[in-house]
Amino acid sequence: MAAKNKLRRFAENETFDNMFQLNYEDIVEGFYLKNNWHSDFFKNQNPIILELGCGKGEYTVGLAERYPNKNFIGVDIKGARIWRGLKTANEENIANLAFIRIRINLVQYCFGINEVSEIWITFPDPHPKEIRTRKRLTSPQFLKLYRHFLKPGGIIHLKTDNIIFLEYTLDIIKEEGHELLFLTYDVYNEGLNNEVDQIQTFYENKWLKHGTKIKYLQFRLKNEE
Repeated sequence: MAAKNKLRRFAENETFDNMFQLNYEDIVEGFYLKNNWHSDFFKNQNPIILELGCGKGEYTVGLAERYPNKNFIGVDIKGARIWRGLKTANEENIANLAFIRIRINLVQYCFGINEVSEIWITFPDPHPKEIRTRKRLTSPQFLKLYRHFLKPGGIIHLKTDNIIFLEYTLDIIKEEGHELLFLTYDVYNEGLNNEVDQIQTFYENKWLKHGTKIKYLQFRLKNEE
């Protein structure tokens, strides 16, 4: 039954106008929306915000609903998960929203220089083993990749249940001279009353039920010399 559901969702994904599934040929030949998201897809000049590793798209959808004057794009490799966000977006006619199915390490091929204003990273795989730290979405390798398309001064948000991932990110911010803007080890005891504590993902709800404290930080990359 699970396999049938996946195939059904994959097929339905193909019918959505705001879903882009990129293959090797798309990347080699040059993705046609790179540098053209404002003019050719969203038809406006509003800021573009990415959610990397968006999963079911709860944050991408929630942010798009909350901020109609901004454009949001969820990125993930799991098409069956993205389906949920796509389904909601199309049922509710959310126009400022799109999804891309691609591996995160290839996302620079989707966007041009300074085309993205902010990045959200919500409950990423923490890759707890030391030998896999390069795969963490806040590793120096990934932060270097984001420079290809993130505007100078663009904010990167991280929301996670994992203390190791959070402290690893704090170490990278300090070691590389990035600017830490905000930090909390307990989102729901902070009284933020904004999208950080008012939008929840499937995995966030799972960890909250176990009493896990949710962590959040935001930072800017240092200016390149």
